Amino acid sequence: MKDDFFKYQAQTTPHPLAMTISHAKGAYIYDTNQKAYLDFVAGISACSLGHKHPKVVNAIKNQVDQYLHVMVYGEYIQEPAVELSKLLAAHLPEHLQKTYLTNSGTEAIEGALKLARRATGRSEIIAANHAYHGNTMGSLSVMGFEERKRAFRPLVPDVRFINFNASENLSQITTKTAAVILETIQGAAGFIEPSNNYLAKVKARCNAVGALLILDEIQSGCGRTGKLFGFEHFNCSPDILVTGKGLGGGMPIGAFTSSAKYMDLLQENPKLGHITTFGGHPVIAAAALATIKEITDSNLITETLEKEQLIRKHLQHPLICEIRGRGLMLAAITNSPDLTNKVILRCQDEGLILFWLLFEPKAIRITPPLTISNDEIIAGCKIITQVLDSFLA
Repeated sequence: MKDDFFKYQAQTTPHPLAMTISHAKGAYIYDTNQKAYLDFVAGISACSLGHKHPKVVNAIKNQVDQYLHVMVYGEYIQEPAVELSKLLAAHLPEHLQKTYLTNSGTEAIEGALKLARRATGRSEIIAANHAYHGNTMGSLSVMGFEERKRAFRPLVPDVRFINFNASENLSQITTKTAAVILETIQGAAGFIEPSNNYLAKVKARCNAVGALLILDEIQSGCGRTGKLFGFEHFNCSPDILVTGKGLGGGMPIGAFTSSAKYMDLLQENPKLGHITTFGGHPVIAAAALATIKEITDSNLITETLEKEQLIRKHLQHPLICEIRGRGLMLAAITNSPDLTNKVILRCQDEGLILFWLLFEPKAIRITPPLTISNDEIIAGCKIITQVLDSFLA
């Protein structure tokens, strides 16, 4: 299997972890040697309810028995997609009323950028340095990390960059600007939260010049930060909201949500303003509906903040400089990239899955399922601190 993996499946790095998976359940992944790994990553924040959650699995099985794909997005009325969109609207500010379901977060970013240009009649997009919004061409164009973009230029034109949390940069948002796109909490940069009422200041500036604010909640959404959506912490609501990852409960999905006034613009001039074959797929929408129902009907969101404090308590160590983020979107920062690499790899040997962040080489990603137990958190933190102890002089 490993030989075939390298021979036939395209890789994204020279040295993938290459663990051969047997099965997964709850907060654990098992390899083909039946070794259990406690999962502190949740598929990069995608498996909100852990692995093989019974409500998600049952929703998938029930929908499979009804129908799979029947028509391109938006033509037929399919209950899972309608109910999911309706449930999202019920938990969002009133102006965030209509949702377009896509196959992935990066496709949702593409749709949001197109919608902003269509709604404003402007072309300029302003993004943040060290931002990450995906890897398709539009998303790549608003990535704030030149090293990862250079090989693919030319990209989408009329994109400018400002520094996240730098209020002095907001004058660059002008009447030429269609939209400002920001992650509510910067992910790849190291789980950087907005400070000094930054998002509210950005929104006020957008309102003043007629630009739209797009907030990317692909990582921070769906209960991960102790609110259903991260922007609820920061006195700001976007004109366009983008979600993905944790929305699907382990299934591939993305979504962008805005007002009916804006979303209806995709219907004409031109027609098919955004179109996708498999967006809103009934099986995936059923899984997402079960996921959001479970998150909002349970105590998982409030427990997320309690679990954050438990992690902070049990990850106090002289080789951890700080822990950034909120809820179960955390990054433990060590004093060197080399130490971070060694800790992540050694912890996997010890049965704990951790991972890296794209642009902050000293960060250890800690984004477990929202369903992880307190005992599992303590056990995982113990593995990390024991591994760190082995590197103390």
